[in-house]
Amino acid sequence: MKKKNHRPEAQFRHDLDTCSKNKDLNGALDLYQSALSSNFNLSSYHYNTLLHLCSSSIETLDPSSKQSKIGSSFEIFNRMIESGIVPNEATITTMARIAVQKSEGGGDLAFDLVKTMKGKYGAVPRLRTFGPAIFSFCNGLEAEKAYEVENHMISMGVSAEESEIAALLKVSAKKGKGEKVYEYLLKLRNCAGSVNSSTAEILENWFTSDIAVEFGAEEWDLMRIRDVISMNGGGWHGLGWLGKGRWDVKRGNVSSNGECSCCRQRLACVDVEEKEAEKFVESVASLAMERETKSNFKIFQEWLEKRADYGAIVDGANIALYQQNFADGGFSLSQLDAVVRELYKRNQSKWPLVILHNKRYRALMENPSNRQLLDTWRAEGALYTTPNGSNDDWYWLYAAVKLKCLLVTNDEMRDHIFEILGRSFFPKWKDRHQVRYTFAKGNFRLTMPPPYSIVIQESETGSWHVPVENRCSDESTRDWLCITRPESHNSGKSTHAKAEEMHDAEKFTAENVNGVKKSSSELQSGVVIPLTGKRKERSPSPSKPPAG
Repeated sequence: MKKKNHRPEAQFRHDLDTCSKNKDLNGALDLYQSALSSNFNLSSYHYNTLLHLCSSSIETLDPSSKQSKIGSSFEIFNRMIESGIVPNEATITTMARIAVQKSEGGGDLAFDLVKTMKGKYGAVPRLRTFGPAIFSFCNGLEAEKAYEVENHMISMGVSAEESEIAALLKVSAKKGKGEKVYEYLLKLRNCAGSVNSSTAEILENWFTSDIAVEFGAEEWDLMRIRDVISMNGGGWHGLGWLGKGRWDVKRGNVSSNGECSCCRQRLACVDVEEKEAEKFVESVASLAMERETKSNFKIFQEWLEKRADYGAIVDGANIALYQQNFADGGFSLSQLDAVVRELYKRNQSKWPLVILHNKRYRALMENPSNRQLLDTWRAEGALYTTPNGSNDDWYWLYAAVKLKCLLVTNDEMRDHIFEILGRSFFPKWKDRHQVRYTFAKGNFRLTMPPPYSIVIQESETGSWHVPVENRCSDESTRDWLCITRPESHNSGKSTHAKAEEMHDAEKFTAENVNGVKKSSSELQSGVVIPLTGKRKERSPSPSKPPAG
């Protein structure tokens, strides 16, 4: 039997790929017409290649040619559907990019394609699918339509990133929609650690505009603001613009201890929101009980509830096995003891909690020289041994998240158990709570979380600090927008009351979340480090140092 000749199809694909590589749109359209004349059956690949070439070429054409090629693109798209080929997300994204090049109604056509794609073709939009419509409406100052696109994005579970939010910020500012500017500024802080130079310029233009002066409360409840900031994890309240008058916008730097060079305000070390943290605790507990013996983990949870006052959680095995890969190396209890003693001292005689596997504990107890130290930890509630067959990672992670305190480990937390916790919340939590350590020549050093967070920050006085993208590894050279209202105060309060508020604010900054007050010198030197979380004080911990 004679083999079927595939040469014409192979030749057509080769010629089409050549046109695509050379960005030869006219050549590709001639090939397409030739294929139609010879009743050649085009595949999904052929159609998508043609449409992609149209999309990448149309923007460079003169106005008359552009409109003609847009028409040709939609003819190809319609024929694709008529031939029974279902467009995918990439196809719709391509068509949306072509649609917005229309002289009139391009944004509406692009948005219509996106809105109907799931119902018509079962295709799920991605962020890039929404881009053409949202940028078209923003550039055309059609703010309400742009907001509609963003609302549809949210309904589809798609979150905007810096470029989309910057466009929404810009159109909101140009249309004088101050409350929308505020809304998108908060969304920007959630998606971007620092902003690029073009976004920074949009913000500078807004804050220095005449319309920005009109927005802001003249009076506000300072204690409520502080409470909300605390619930949010610090660094923002989200209750609206505060203060009246013209904004003062400067560019400055932030010192290693978090002080702004322009206004001398100390930036916050931003933690996760309480609601997020509660969900995270539930997620960790649920996953742990799926993978551990449920009764064992339940016992740990109950044990922890009765002793919920630790300065830090310590990953015992990680510390004791650090740099022990030499001939006489093993499980270094002395390294673990050094960390425990230092944490006890730093946290004013508050014990950390060491998590250690039961198998390790039993092996250590066979050596009489270890018993006194381990018995002391046991007696003080500073040691929990996880049962045989368990993964102690679940225990130290749960304890640190539940108690909102620091976690001392060099574990990068990249294993599968951490991957399933999600990639958005977990890294943010780690940045604020993980304490790393090093041992060198018998001495060790703890590296605490940074004293301030590189993220857009909103203060209780209504000022803003915005970090700008920095290509240098030296954080001291990073530009920050310092945005203040110099005459903004809580209206109606006496000078004495305002002074008291400033004093309270300083005390509020200088307190760790356990209620332990730090001096300004301690805060700057980093000798005493604020811990996260707010808990009621229990009876004082023993004043004696841990056995060493």
